Amino acid sequence: MRSNSIDGFLLVKSTFLKNKAVIFVKQLFCILVLALLFSACSGDDNGSDKAASGYYFRASLDGRKIDFYTVNFQGGGNDNRFEQIVIGGYETPFPKIGELAPPSLDFEIWKLGGDIKPGTYSTPADEGMAARYAVQTANGTILYSTRTADDIFTVKIESISKSGIKGTFSGKVRNGDSGTAIEITEGTFNLPYLDIVNP
Repeated sequence: MRSNSIDGFLLVKSTFLKNKAVIFVKQLFCILVLALLFSACSGDDNGSDKAASGYYFRASLDGRKIDFYTVNFQGGGNDNRFEQIVIGGYETPFPKIGELAPPSLDFEIWKLGGDIKPGTYSTPADEGMAARYAVQTANGTILYSTRTADDIFTVKIESISKSGIKGTFSGKVRNGDSGTAIEITEGTFNLPYLDIVNP
């Protein structure tokens, strides 16, 4: 009889410890899931929160106001100078794999051997400057550019450093095949250096 009661006690104790371990594992799992959810909601690892950071790249294209996504400011040169810069982004968030990329807008300025500083840069006067608007279709890319005509596209850089760039832009980009132009107005940007920014 004593052996049955000891066996019963050990069985109850073993079941209690197993249940306690299961409860502990469930609690730990819930805590980990909550931590993961809160960290996932805190921000986008690929970019900056515009509202919190004040970073943006926006413009009106033929009157359509757009806050661009996956925006990036890159540049480089010798001796800590900016001999070239590129700023660009997409009209909407990037799609799933296999879907067409959204329309994109970018511009670049090249001053090889020089230094891009605050000031006004304009096509076609600045030969090392180009602006592009690209629309992806199932049949290929429809490209609007400053390279196909003598349309004026102007970038005014207010500040530029390894911390970021700020300024305005406006002008026209034209499709070389159709001759159709897109008017870009109210262009403004305030971007960190090398970081991806999303609205």
